[in-house]
Amino acid sequence: MQKKHSAWYVILVAASAGMAGLLYGFDTAVISGAIGYLQDLYNLSPAMEGWVISCVMIGGVTGVALSGFLSDKYGRKKLLMVSAVFFIISALGSAFAIDVTTLVLARILGGLGIGFASALSVTYISECAPPAIRGRLGSLYQLFTIFGICATFYINYGVANSGSYEWGLEAGWRWMLGYGTIPGIIFMLLLFFIPESPRFLIQKGEDEEAFNILKRINGEEVARKEEREIKASIKEEQSSSAKELLKPGLRMAMGVGIFLALFNQVIGMNAVTYYGPDIFRSVGFENNTEFLATSIIGSVQVVFTILAIFLIDKLGRKKLMAIGSSFMAIFMLLIGSVFYFEPANAGVLLIILIAGFTASFCVSMGPIPWIMIPEIFPNHLRAKAVGIATIFLWGANWAIGQFTPVLISNMGSAFTFWMFAVINVICFIFVMTIVPETKNKSLEEIGRMWSAKDKKKAKSYEELA
Repeated sequence: MQKKHSAWYVILVAASAGMAGLLYGFDTAVISGAIGYLQDLYNLSPAMEGWVISCVMIGGVTGVALSGFLSDKYGRKKLLMVSAVFFIISALGSAFAIDVTTLVLARILGGLGIGFASALSVTYISECAPPAIRGRLGSLYQLFTIFGICATFYINYGVANSGSYEWGLEAGWRWMLGYGTIPGIIFMLLLFFIPESPRFLIQKGEDEEAFNILKRINGEEVARKEEREIKASIKEEQSSSAKELLKPGLRMAMGVGIFLALFNQVIGMNAVTYYGPDIFRSVGFENNTEFLATSIIGSVQVVFTILAIFLIDKLGRKKLMAIGSSFMAIFMLLIGSVFYFEPANAGVLLIILIAGFTASFCVSMGPIPWIMIPEIFPNHLRAKAVGIATIFLWGANWAIGQFTPVLISNMGSAFTFWMFAVINVICFIFVMTIVPETKNKSLEEIGRMWSAKDKKKAKSYEELA
């Protein structure tokens, strides 16, 4: 009788790796609570405010750029553990920072750890997950990211209410940043319970251990097939280089991957996450109610990210992204209008509209790019391609963190959010025209799909000639 895979083991493996999202979520959200105090404490200009928030992305880009090489040499699991250590050190360094420079250096180190984790977590899950539930398991990274964001919003709210503003200015923001040691330690402990990537083990000649892991994940029959395919892809990879991603077919895949990475970041959600309390404060929220409003948005993120897990493998990636980006464009248009016309009930309207935008993001452009980017590349080029796409993602993340306060200061909130509305329209057009559907397709089938597109294009060229 065919031995079935262990569902609970699969979930444990994917969830443990996906916990890397908790680090990313914490770091994304915690600075929104601390930045108000830091502005007053160090008299930050809009550009310097952006730098304190965005400097972590410098470490992130570096971590992503190095992750492929280092993980192929030392293993996915070991590098994920290194990322946890870096994050813990960064949280402690941020909490005890003596000036802006030491704070920035600590955040860059944390960014390096998050860069390792963000690139390797989704790659690790895609290499271990059974095809039928790969989308759901891959979305765990985004789910834990949202859990991290939501929990951190409430932590910021609790800390802000723990003392006077003067106490917050002196010590409160340090507690906010120092709590980052908790997700770092949780992530580190969970990593002790997961195996190394079967693909890495086969690459290093440890076939028996790799097969036992694959059998426990997929069942014996599928494990043998997976083992053969991995060996074939590794053999192919040894004679390949990143230049192959510029060839027809794969060039299109690389373009789609970069597109998904960019639009995951530039459609406006990060601006809301990084500067939520400031945004709500600008329409009259005060006495820490701006932190409460931001926490409500965090709760919306959790609910709709959970909903996305059940929809991704049923409705499909492309359909959800198209629906989500169209609604996000509408909500951003309305948010900008609230700032432009300044109605009497602006605060209530803003919460409703930002909640609607957030819900749309969390079932579409939030989790799906993290799932699709590893999916769309052939096995022998996946690590290189994911690394390149994730560098673009972190670069876009840095741009949003750095320039949002400058845009709001120079253009005003209304025109800044209208700009995001236009970006969402562009996102919708690209989803409808160039993004393929990968629902229920194996990684090998997706790889052949690009080859088929290439052959079709070559045939059309012959006909034109």
